[in-house]
Amino acid sequence: MAPVQEDHQSIAAAAEEAELLVRLRAGDERAFESLVEAYHGTMLAVARNYVKTRDVAEEVVQEAWLGVLKGLDRFEGRSSLKTWVLKILVNTALTRGGREARSVPFSSLAPAGEDEPAVEPERFRPPGEAFAGHWNGYPGDWSSRPEEGLLGRETIDVAKAAIETLPDAQRTVIAMRDVAGCSAEEVCDTLDVSEGNQRVLLHRARSHVRAALERHLDD
Repeated sequence: MAPVQEDHQSIAAAAEEAELLVRLRAGDERAFESLVEAYHGTMLAVARNYVKTRDVAEEVVQEAWLGVLKGLDRFEGRSSLKTWVLKILVNTALTRGGREARSVPFSSLAPAGEDEPAVEPERFRPPGEAFAGHWNGYPGDWSSRPEEGLLGRETIDVAKAAIETLPDAQRTVIAMRDVAGCSAEEVCDTLDVSEGNQRVLLHRARSHVRAALERHLDD
């Protein structure tokens, strides 16, 4: 994408957010409804990684929305509105108290130096064999598959199930990036992780989900 086009889109997005903020501060219920529609799913996905059950996560999200309403007049625009809302959610989850909230920061759950391989080692030729380190069998090419097969309910359910089995940090990052459409910067700002950590976690999560999809699609 050309830099000029990106600048125009950024300016348009900033103007749209400023207009939304004015409406929110004026008590426009439809504006608040649109905010909930846009961010509620993301907030729930993030909250699930700080508490034990979906019911508690729903309560955390509701509490966070109250915090958003109370804090609108204090929002200074130093981050995007989306990042600000998600930060309120994370702080709400962390300060909820009791046994449900985690007592450690998210960043401590996501060390970039883990030795966990992104792809199973057995998928590559071992040392001593011809072409050591190359694929035993290349990943399947899905570009020729019918779109309805790739986007069917069963395939989507496989991807969702794979995401659910990920470690907490990986699940949160892939949910924010690939499910909710957050940018890398928004993830880093919200979860207080470095760009490198975010990139490693996303790569590992995507590799795990792709492996599950390969097993499903390539049989």
